[in-house]
Amino acid sequence: ENPQPFTCSIEDPTKQTKFKGIKTYISYRVTPSHTGCPVYRRYKHFDWLYNRLLHKFTVISVPHLPEKQATGRFEEDFIEKRKRRLILWMNHMTSHPVLSQYEGFEHFLMCADDKQWKLGKRRAEKDEMVGAHFMLTLQIPSEHQDLQDVEERVDNFKAFAKKMDDSVMQLTHVASELVRKHLGGFRKEFQRLGHAFQSISQAFQLD
Repeated sequence: ENPQPFTCSIEDPTKQTKFKGIKTYISYRVTPSHTGCPVYRRYKHFDWLYNRLLHKFTVISVPHLPEKQATGRFEEDFIEKRKRRLILWMNHMTSHPVLSQYEGFEHFLMCADDKQWKLGKRRAEKDEMVGAHFMLTLQIPSEHQDLQDVEERVDNFKAFAKKMDDSVMQLTHVASELVRKHLGGFRKEFQRLGHAFQSISQAFQLD
């Protein structure tokens, strides 16, 4: 859990323009609970943060953002659906003990000045402590560690890693089998079901 828990609201999606109307986009009001100060972010800002997190924390599973969409981006249903998914994504970020403390994430949540935003963005992009280099930031505990306790923790982690690997492989196998079945026999069954519903809809057209 996050040692310094907070939440963050995403509200008021608003269509805005720039370059005299040439560029149109949706802006979201993002308000962290620990500051109470709103900032305004576009989807591309969320996308930037997501890619920074992937680059910085290669050993942490960062959930995907809602997918980009070329058409229908300004339809109300799409905007509302994207907002809900961004809220779910943000809830995960704010509750994570590591991701929530990342300097780039704090910059995303708090910087309201355009000039300072660009400076912080460049600073995050030039961060050299990414990927395996994050090991260089680890510190040796100051107090003596009990060898038996350390070995137990390592063994527990090894058991967890193996169990997780086996479970993911099993899930992949089951999902692949399910896809194969839907491409075969299940596909025909769903087509029959679709034709039955279509027949019902045609009955209403007789009125």
